[in-house]
Amino acid sequence: MQQIIARLEQQLQKRALHQQLRKLPQELAVADFYSNDYLGLARNKKLAERIATAAGQEVQQHGATGSRLISGNAPLTEAVESELAHYFQAQACLLYTSGYAANQGVLSALLQRGDTVLYDELSHACIKDGCRLSSANRFSFRHNDLDHLRSKLARTSGPCFVVVESVYSMDGDEAPLAALAQLCRERGAGLIVDEAHSTGLWGLDGAGSCLAQGVAGDVLARIHTFGKAMGVHGACVAGSALLIRYLINFSRTFIYTTALPPHAIVSIREAVRFRQQQPQLAEQLFRQVGLFRWLMQEKAPQLSRNLLPARGPIQALLVPGSEQAVGAARQVQAKGYGVWPILSPTVPSGQERLRICLHSFNSQPELEGLVDTLSQLHL
Repeated sequence: MQQIIARLEQQLQKRALHQQLRKLPQELAVADFYSNDYLGLARNKKLAERIATAAGQEVQQHGATGSRLISGNAPLTEAVESELAHYFQAQACLLYTSGYAANQGVLSALLQRGDTVLYDELSHACIKDGCRLSSANRFSFRHNDLDHLRSKLARTSGPCFVVVESVYSMDGDEAPLAALAQLCRERGAGLIVDEAHSTGLWGLDGAGSCLAQGVAGDVLARIHTFGKAMGVHGACVAGSALLIRYLINFSRTFIYTTALPPHAIVSIREAVRFRQQQPQLAEQLFRQVGLFRWLMQEKAPQLSRNLLPARGPIQALLVPGSEQAVGAARQVQAKGYGVWPILSPTVPSGQERLRICLHSFNSQPELEGLVDTLSQLHL
């Protein structure tokens, strides 16, 4: 075992040497420009009261007690899945414990030996892990490059799947969903879309980018996460009734895990209902996004060239080099603004950045102060 321990220590030392060592952060007493709580629902007192009231009336036990296929199923869970299917305009929905588990479970179940899966090179780790867990041939294509994807599709044989994110978590840009859907229709490929960072923000009442762009009917599976803009936890897969029946039978991350507890189920339902009743939260968020990008152009025109194009809450400011990105983040944090450095290997080496997350609750003075602080960085 000493050889194993020595290897662990060596790998950690290598990470530390390259300024890539991860540590659990302490809570920052700063303005929040780093969380995924885009609409402030995770801290919304009215939503918290609604969840507490509903849970007090409907929840009879603290835990699910087992897998959905044994003791963890309940009328409440099935009722919420039906409500989610209506919200996402799908035939059916299936709840998962997290977006990570949903992506892994969908991909590892659908992809078979002899199939080919093509995924965007900037896809989240859970998409790549789900592909690896399958027996399919797997290849990446250049980020949002339809020509590159088309050329790879032309060389495939047998069933083919294309996997993208509607909004990319590190760059903040969007997939060209309409063009992707058309290309997949032409090639007979199954399109799978992770809607983690669009759920709650885009589409009617925040039901996602696929609905916003009118392509939901062309998508084999949509994965919606509730731990970001919705402010709670868990995820669901939206699709056909056939797909959901298949996942119940073959998705290992659904079958072999304890189900979400009843309190989490109620929280998801109440968060979705609350979001539908509060459209002004998303409207305010997108106003803040526009203000931030305008302030960057006005107050930091040189620096704004390092700001990746994005019309949503994830704004990525390139600061190449791990040491430089960490140093820049510390300078900004010292001024009271919580931004986070994103380092290699999470992003490619040379594309390290500050990941700035905007929220509906960020005030104009906070945005102005953040931009003033960023403008003083020597990059």
